[in-house]
Amino acid sequence: MDMVMKLGTQNPVVIFSKTSCGISHAISQLIRGFGANPVVHELDELPNGHEMEKALMALGCNPSVPAVFIGNEFVGGSNEIMSLNIRGKLKPLLMKANAIWV
Repeated sequence: MDMVMKLGTQNPVVIFSKTSCGISHAISQLIRGFGANPVVHELDELPNGHEMEKALMALGCNPSVPAVFIGNEFVGGSNEIMSLNIRGKLKPLLMKANAIWV
């Protein structure tokens, strides 16, 4: 879990994903649509991806991807990100994290 937390807090927006996950791609595109440039870690391309996936599940992310960190905090998966977007709270959160500017 330490590696996930370390990677998740190194940039304003971090997404843990898998190359075969369409929802992960959609969440990444949603965040990019606001002008943010998330760092994406593709778990299926990392040698320790399986261990990182277990750590994400321990954080409460089920399914394990997408898992999104914004502003050094674990926000959640696709449901949480979509909910924030629908309620108009995703953009302010990205701004607070200095991932985007006005």
